[in-house]
Amino acid sequence: MQKRPLVGVGVMVLKNNQVLLSKRKGSHGAGEYSFPGGHLEFGESITQCARREVAKETGLKIKNIRFLLVENILTYSNKHYLHIGLVADWQSGVPQILEPDKSLAWG
Repeated sequence: MQKRPLVGVGVMVLKNNQVLLSKRKGSHGAGEYSFPGGHLEFGESITQCARREVAKETGLKIKNIRFLLVENILTYSNKHYLHIGLVADWQSGVPQILEPDKSLAWG
């Protein structure tokens, strides 16, 4: 089986000049701060992925999603990611830990 990079989408959520972050647990990047995000699913648009992952991890709704950057990440042992970074504005909700196995408190 041929190895291929995975596509990850991370979203910098802004509200009142603040950025939402959490400390990672688990698979890769444990102990690092990160934005909400996850893997792009087959047939999904990048903005659909951003909305789905932010809602799934934090319970928040976002709006005004825009492009930030693309990175080719080879940092983590035996993993290769094409990372798409986005910026979005908070629309509604209060951040919650909906995947406690993956991250600590949002703040």
